[in-house]
Amino acid sequence: MRIKHLVLGVALASIVGCPALATRAEAQEGIYVPLFSYRTGPFAGSGIPIANGMADYLNMLNERDGGIGGVRLTVEECETGYDTKKGVECYEATKAKRPVVVNPYSTGITLQVIPKASVDKIPVLSMAYGLSASAVGDQFPWIFNPPATYWDGLSMIFRYIGDKEGGLEKLKGKTIGYIFFDGGYGREPIPLLEQFAKDYGFEVKLYPVPATEMQNQSAQWLNVRRDRPAWMIMWGWGAMNPTAVREATRINFPMDKFVGIWWSGGEDDARGGGAEAKGYLTLNFNGIGTNYPALQDIKKHVVDRGKSQVQADKFGENLYNRGVYNSVLIAEAIRTAQRITGKKVVTGEDVRRGFESLRITADRWKELGLPEFGAPIVNITCSDHNGHHGAYMQQWDGAKWVKVSDWIQPIKERVRPLLEAAAKDYVAKNQPWPARTEPCDKSS
Repeated sequence: MRIKHLVLGVALASIVGCPALATRAEAQEGIYVPLFSYRTGPFAGSGIPIANGMADYLNMLNERDGGIGGVRLTVEECETGYDTKKGVECYEATKAKRPVVVNPYSTGITLQVIPKASVDKIPVLSMAYGLSASAVGDQFPWIFNPPATYWDGLSMIFRYIGDKEGGLEKLKGKTIGYIFFDGGYGREPIPLLEQFAKDYGFEVKLYPVPATEMQNQSAQWLNVRRDRPAWMIMWGWGAMNPTAVREATRINFPMDKFVGIWWSGGEDDARGGGAEAKGYLTLNFNGIGTNYPALQDIKKHVVDRGKSQVQADKFGENLYNRGVYNSVLIAEAIRTAQRITGKKVVTGEDVRRGFESLRITADRWKELGLPEFGAPIVNITCSDHNGHHGAYMQQWDGAKWVKVSDWIQPIKERVRPLLEAAAKDYVAKNQPWPARTEPCDKSS
């Protein structure tokens, strides 16, 4: 297993293995945060910028502030290659070091570690990915997936489509295409998609893309040309995204009717279609660019000092900032845990409580040096580990992403009952499943 230590305050260094005693000592002296990443393989184009953003924000807190609450962070990056087996190996290798949170960064890996979390007392942050039903905190007290689930994302896309069509009822008799990575990630929102089809009278056409065919989608797009859907929705990742955008342009699909989830909105994804990709749409929940004080602090304390792996022209792009957003959630959960417990060196059990009481108001985003970087995170509770927060639609103008909508709220009244039903179904199929015994903090 290839492990990278981001020993904060020291330049990045790749190593193979590590002395167990030395690593445990580091973890005891600081707050241990492993980052599962994939800088190699077919998903590296998406994984690299996220890994850079996650590491750089935490590194900046160490360099600028001495850590969080006076305690330095020890960050260890473990390479998964987006492979579920390697991801589980990373989990097993890091759990003995008492991490305060695990970031699987893969739906497949998340599904494997969910049953382990309550046993090992390690909270899992699957930020806007993973098992949507794990938003139900009553059944999944150790899993958190803010700011929105995949089902929320699909409902937001349909809000946008409904606005453009003059109402979702106008979809009756039409065809909606869904092209997706053929794995846990891509199949996750299909139940809600099929429910919407029943409710609004449209037909769904599914176009699965196997992992081995991500860069060869000609067959799928020939079928799209044949089926002539009114809208295309994409749940893509890695090499699948730019390929899909390019193929859409080749069949002259109207790009302003092609909408991706937030994981299909990297700059390189849209660039894959060249000038003809103009009009392509995706959801987003984080700000883009470097015009934020916190991003400038990252540049000053980390990038300019040679302690980052980010390329200069990638700094501040969407997926880099997505990694920053991820680490903001981690850091704020740690701060909240310190406040709740009165402890400086917090544990995974403490940080679980921190996530459950997480609040990032508009004022707090501003205090963090990230004004309007994300929607306020204010809806997480003991029973709701997601919050169902909003996202906005962005559109490719041929060279960059442009925000083209206000914050779109999910159709929570439709999504939440389905999530609760899915959570009960998951528990029923995975017996024995432990009943929640963790107390609920009053602040939650």
